[in-house]
Amino acid sequence: MRDPRIQTLAKNLINYSVNLQKGENILIENFGIQKELVKALVEEAYAAGGNPQVLLKDHEINRTLFTGASNEQQQLQAQIEAFAMEKMDAYIGLRAGDNITELSDVPAEKMSLHSQTVGTTVHRHIRVPKTKWVVLRYPTASMAQLAKMSTEAFENFYFDVCNLDYSKMNEAMDALVTRMNNTDQVRITGEGTDLTFSIKDIPAIKCAGTMNIPDGEVYTSPVRDSVNGTIRYNTASPYQGFTYENIELTFENGKVVNATANDTEKINQIFDTDEGARFIGEFAIGVNPFIKHPMQDILFDEKIDGSFHFTPGQAYDDAYNGNDSAIHWDIVYIQRQEYGGGNIYFDGELIRENGCFVTDDLKSLNPENLK
Repeated sequence: MRDPRIQTLAKNLINYSVNLQKGENILIENFGIQKELVKALVEEAYAAGGNPQVLLKDHEINRTLFTGASNEQQQLQAQIEAFAMEKMDAYIGLRAGDNITELSDVPAEKMSLHSQTVGTTVHRHIRVPKTKWVVLRYPTASMAQLAKMSTEAFENFYFDVCNLDYSKMNEAMDALVTRMNNTDQVRITGEGTDLTFSIKDIPAIKCAGTMNIPDGEVYTSPVRDSVNGTIRYNTASPYQGFTYENIELTFENGKVVNATANDTEKINQIFDTDEGARFIGEFAIGVNPFIKHPMQDILFDEKIDGSFHFTPGQAYDDAYNGNDSAIHWDIVYIQRQEYGGGNIYFDGELIRENGCFVTDDLKSLNPENLK
């Protein structure tokens, strides 16, 4: 018998997250096979009058594909997937699998090739701007292990987070959007961190269950050349199959001029992918009340209550600062007291202290008001 929480999640994804309408085409792309949720999504898509298509991918097979890939092979894959994506009105990307590091030994240049072909042509140029899309993970034993929880406890946490009342969060975010749209200078402080940058005239976008599940962030991007200072991230961050720790970046006039981590050579290879990889494409504030601690899964970690992420690489089209790159790497900093604290200032006014909003207009985004 199917867990009723799976059906609830599928119903929310189809009817709220992508708002599938009668006659619309939807691609359900599943990395790592999770039959129950995929079947439930197909059923709910049919119930909404939509036309579901399913694409199943396996991480172990992708590892083999990527390791031996040529530019010609990846360009052909991009053309094939772009042909299908062009016909879609909506997209659900379901990430699963038992090994978060399955791609860790794929050569960096091969991962970069995939990003520059399939990632750019299919997802950046078609899926993101032209479809109603949402991306999510599925709970597995390996995710529970990363979260340092039992499998059952993690599943309960997962469904609490993913089946949250996102319409309530959506309304509460309006005040933060207004604040960000009226702000010029941002300053962020914390342990090993003192950053300044401008967000003037770049739109703030709220994310409340219509692009990611779990969700809970408001994002914009810095004026490209305005970032100065240093950030010492306090969470581990997996990227392209390798988990980076102790990441510290120093900026001058927007550009990363120094980058160190547990593998300084490897992280600089990422930042050397292209010119835009050393500039920031997103600044976002996380507010999900159920997500408190990092678990090395960015779809969860970037929504952590009391966090922000500061993202090297590609800027989103709806908060575009002119930065283009094949990479988009959301790296998270938590400012709650147990993680060392930290403050955010908008035009010199303290708006969040140690992860808690302190101005009257933003207090509705504190966790006790969102659950």
